[in-house]
Amino acid sequence: MSSTRDIDALIEMMAKLPGLGPRSARRAVLHLIRKRALLLSPLADLMQEVAATARECINCGNIGTSDICDICAAEKRANGELCVVEDVADLWAMERAGGFKGRYHVLGGTLSALDAIGPEDLRIPKLIDRVSSEGITEVILALNATVDGQTTAHYIADQLENRVRLTSLAQGVPIGGELDYLDDGTISAALKARKDI
Repeated sequence: MSSTRDIDALIEMMAKLPGLGPRSARRAVLHLIRKRALLLSPLADLMQEVAATARECINCGNIGTSDICDICAAEKRANGELCVVEDVADLWAMERAGGFKGRYHVLGGTLSALDAIGPEDLRIPKLIDRVSSEGITEVILALNATVDGQTTAHYIADQLENRVRLTSLAQGVPIGGELDYLDDGTISAALKARKDI
C-alpha cells in the first residue's frame, strides 16, 4: 500500500482542471502541502463551502450562491440591454472588462449538428421568453467567432427578428495588436468591419 495514495489522488484530480497537466498539478499540490496552514486548509474549507452553496441563477444561468445572481437582482442593470454569451466564463470576462451595464443570458453552449445539440438543449427558449417578459430593447450577441458560435448567433437572430434590436460584438484587430501577429481570419474580419475616421 502506498503511503502517498491520497496525495497521488489529489494530484490526479488537480490534473483534470483546465490549464493543469500532471506536472503542473504535482507542483501545485507540493506548494499547497508546504503552505498547509496558509493555503491548503483554507482552500479545502472554501471548496467545501462553494460545493454546498454554489448554484446556477434561475434567470440568466450565471453562477452564484443564491437562486437569483447579483447581476439579475440589481435594478440599475434592468436597462433593457441583454448580452447573450455561451458560458459563465464569457460572462465573467465581460464583467472584468467593466464596459457593459445591462444583464446577461448564458446559453450553456452553442448549436452543433455534429454533437446533436439543438436549441432545446441550450437556454434559447428561456432567452426568447426573457425578451418578451422583461422589456428587453436590445440583445447583444457576444458569441465566439467560431462556426458553431456564428451558427447559434444566426439562429437567435432569426428567432428574434423584428422583435428587438439585435447587435453583435465588433470583430477585428484587438487594441495593442500588431498585424504581423494576427491570423488571416482576424485581419479579414477587421477589413470587413472597417469604419470612417
